[in-house]
Amino acid sequence: MKKLASPFSGHAYQKYKKLFLSHKGAIETFPFGPEIAVYKTHNKMFATLAIDENIWYSNLKCDPMWSETLRKKHKTIQPGYHMNKKHWNTITLDGSLPDSLIRKMVELSYILVSPNR
Repeated sequence: MKKLASPFSGHAYQKYKKLFLSHKGAIETFPFGPEIAVYKTHNKMFATLAIDENIWYSNLKCDPMWSETLRKKHKTIQPGYHMNKKHWNTITLDGSLPDSLIRKMVELSYILVSPNR
């Protein structure tokens, strides 16, 4: 029987993992099983990364006012899947969002869970 390759490999995964781990003290964990990578700082989650039907998704914490604006402007930004929908967004990482926006969203998510902000 052929062993299936882990979905947590390849260029897209490496790109987002590198982005999330570029933040001071960030770590990658798999507390919900091997299908969802969770990125934490100071023991608080600031991002998740998962794949479904070859499309990557990420949950990121966000300011509620900016969340609403982003959701209205971008169809690939939705209320957080399995998260507090006021404070979290799920982002479809299909190439439709500018990398600069994704970086800003990751940075804000990291800042929102960091102590002494």
